Amino acid sequence: MTQMTFTNLKALTIGSATIDVIASVDEKDIERMTMHNATSSFLLLEEGRKIDVSSIKSSVGGGATNSAVALSRLGLATTCLIRTGADMEGEKIVTELTRENIDTGWVIKDAARPTGQTIMIVSHVRNPTIFTNRGANTAFRNSEITPEIFEGRNLVYIASLSGNSAGCLTQITRLAKNAGAFVATNPGIRQLTYWSGDIVEALANVDLLSMNAVEAEQLALTLLPKRQPLQNGDTDIDGPVLFSKGLGGRSLESVITEVCKLGPKVVLVTNGAEGAYAGSADGIHFHPAGKAEVGNTAGAGDAFATTFSAYASINTDLLTCLKAATANALSVIAAPDTHSGLLSETKLNAMMTR
Repeated sequence: MTQMTFTNLKALTIGSATIDVIASVDEKDIERMTMHNATSSFLLLEEGRKIDVSSIKSSVGGGATNSAVALSRLGLATTCLIRTGADMEGEKIVTELTRENIDTGWVIKDAARPTGQTIMIVSHVRNPTIFTNRGANTAFRNSEITPEIFEGRNLVYIASLSGNSAGCLTQITRLAKNAGAFVATNPGIRQLTYWSGDIVEALANVDLLSMNAVEAEQLALTLLPKRQPLQNGDTDIDGPVLFSKGLGGRSLESVITEVCKLGPKVVLVTNGAEGAYAGSADGIHFHPAGKAEVGNTAGAGDAFATTFSAYASINTDLLTCLKAATANALSVIAAPDTHSGLLSETKLNAMMTR
């Protein structure tokens, strides 16, 4: 495989920044209940009891900071546009980004709102339940999104935008595209549900749209033209799940085709432990997720989408993009937080050639 390089490329990430407090609860102190008639599982803690945990750790997280660290370690000169409170938590985020050689000159400090925070409860299943106070992350304004922020950027990666910040997506994508950047976005489920008109408008300026399967199904149900649902014959397909199951009653191929008509050249859909699908006008590629010792699944999706975006921005074929994204996500899954497992370009390319 020809080694990729990101030398002299400049990236900008936009989205949320949080302080993550991760509490690891021993198996004996928590119960797991899985519904037999649904896909949901629940973690149960005893009411009114003080529980000793094996560890409590604090680290920097959030979609924009996770993606910024991922890109910086790959070798891109990276800037992070985020909103924090004018507080100690905000200073901690800036300090961590600076340590990772990320430009924090565009960080906005909000005097009225606190820095976003999350509390993650990690148990033996290593798939954390997350409590979130989004704080300053919800308050981006179009007046703060100016053309000079995007000057000289080769890649602009837009993580999920919280609350009213989602209303800035159209302006962000327009200015990024006008600056000549490769534009990638990973909207969250709330954006796809409550800001559907803005999503459609913004996609005209997007090169890569990435989502998980739940988000992609929501997009298929709310944004795409109505059509006849899958027939029984359409589901008789061996192989990866979404090729047979489809999304929102439509085939995966039709969903990707319709999304590409809205603007994106590539649509990326991740499906958890199964793997990921990358589609364009030339067809759909699937790559299995692989296996790793699970430390914490938080941040793996950010690592996957960001790494895929970086490789796609330099015209890498989609299968190689999937392989690179999978390798970086597996490394994050094996780590206890969202940043420590992110790989350098050298390490990632070495993993891909094994």
